[in-house]
Amino acid sequence: MNTEILGVIFIFLLSLLLAWPLGKYMVKVFKGEKVWTDFMSPLEKLIFKIAGANPDQSLNWKENMKALLVINIGFFILAFLFLALQSLHPFWNPNGFGNWEPTLAFNTAVSFTTNTNLQHYSGESGASYYTQLLVFCWLQFVSAGTGIAACALLFQGLKNKASEGLGNFFNLLVKSCTRILLPLSIILAIILMVNGTPTNFEGLQEVETLEGDIQLVAAGPAAPMVAIKQLGTNGGGFFGPNSTHPFENPNYLTNIAENVAILLIPMALVFAFGFYTGRKKLALLFIGVMSALFIAFVAVSISQEMNGNPEFTKLGLSDPTNLEGKELRFGPAASSLWGVSTTATSNGSVNSMHDSHTPLSGGIFFLDMFINAIYGGVGVGFINFFVFVIVAVFIAGLMIGRTPEFMGKKIEAREVKIAALIIILHPFLILVGTAISSYLSATDQSLASEWIHNPGYHGLSEMLYEFTSSSANNGSGFEGLGDDTPFWNIMNGIVMLLGRFLPIIGPLAIVGSLAIKKSVPESAGSLQLETPAFAAVLISVILIVAALAFFPVMALGPIAEFFSF
Repeated sequence: MNTEILGVIFIFLLSLLLAWPLGKYMVKVFKGEKVWTDFMSPLEKLIFKIAGANPDQSLNWKENMKALLVINIGFFILAFLFLALQSLHPFWNPNGFGNWEPTLAFNTAVSFTTNTNLQHYSGESGASYYTQLLVFCWLQFVSAGTGIAACALLFQGLKNKASEGLGNFFNLLVKSCTRILLPLSIILAIILMVNGTPTNFEGLQEVETLEGDIQLVAAGPAAPMVAIKQLGTNGGGFFGPNSTHPFENPNYLTNIAENVAILLIPMALVFAFGFYTGRKKLALLFIGVMSALFIAFVAVSISQEMNGNPEFTKLGLSDPTNLEGKELRFGPAASSLWGVSTTATSNGSVNSMHDSHTPLSGGIFFLDMFINAIYGGVGVGFINFFVFVIVAVFIAGLMIGRTPEFMGKKIEAREVKIAALIIILHPFLILVGTAISSYLSATDQSLASEWIHNPGYHGLSEMLYEFTSSSANNGSGFEGLGDDTPFWNIMNGIVMLLGRFLPIIGPLAIVGSLAIKKSVPESAGSLQLETPAFAAVLISVILIVAALAFFPVMALGPIAEFFSF
């Protein structure tokens, strides 16, 4: 048990240690400074030429948002067509998989375009190798690159001194893929291949089991997809069981590498904020706030899983540890760390079944996604956190009787209204979706029997989790829910779209407004951000907003289930 805890501490500290130099490197990429990956420049120029984009043109926030939305609409259309017409692909389909049902194709195309990777299918039994690589793997790069590029635009806006130019989305998107995501993915893919993750194009293999039976085993080009799914906080598994599958996550070493990969870029972008804007102390405060919440959540989850189910003790079992739904090669502590990591970062991959965690541990996963800003997804995590910062600055300014200011720019009604709307959007999508599905399942028994396999408190939690995961662009699930139906495919698709792009547009509208304002010189009356007092206000805002919005439904789901033991 002590070894397990040491492993958790090691993974967390290693992630922080690697994130610092990566943050410095990312800033050099964003600013166009010389880096060791400059050899990618000819490929980048070719991409810009084919796309007809001028990477040197500085765009304002509206022009950048138009570019972001147009290119992602194109990504979605291509992905939908490839899935709906999968049987027509002339190669890389050794198992002969056919076309996808339209609502499932819609849901999956939206899911991978929005960096959610919610999977209402099992990859090894429905997706050809062509689909896995040239649809899913490709989208995992560009959706992650979209988030990183948006974050870089935000950094430039915060740094501007009365200038509306934020940079160029096309330039940042391409370089995020070629100079950040691709090199890191190659390194992680090599680690995985060395440890046994398959990378081949063979069909189903006949394998004789220890019992002497013949079993068909799926393999394929898994290592490259697993690498980018973790580093890009995508989370979509090559195989249905995701990173619980021994081909995706063979041993404890790969588990360390993948968990670090989940946390690495989100952490690095917080440090990058400090390097880019010259506010290193503020970046350290932000990473401290995020880490304090993260460590607290990990501690609660680990204690719940190791203490286990009290019913085990009543039965006289000597070890009450909750091992249901977990891989013994990882154990409960590493499973809890992964669960908090994957929901804190909107990654969504799993090395244990979240549906099998104890109620309060599952509740922690909910809380991670309700907040949706503790490290967060690549790029968008810091963007979501920025919205909480604006509200905290506004409240702190009112508390001390000063005009709210952030990094020398006045926070006025326009910025606060946009921030409030974005904060309200997340619970609106989750609670409205859960209310509709709860009503339909309560009034139609045929739907209830099709959807809900665990009635009662846990059944509500499963529906709540599905909409929470969709709105947070997370992608993990309480897998007791029967979700491959037209209702869930369409509803989740709509929630994923709104939950992805509105929280990017809103904060960049805020930073676009701040960018053109003249800087206000700091004075004795200015709000000091790099202080424990502001950190306390920021944590309070984050927790109070999540508590007020979601405590009632949590009381009907995970909390009620906990007290029913």
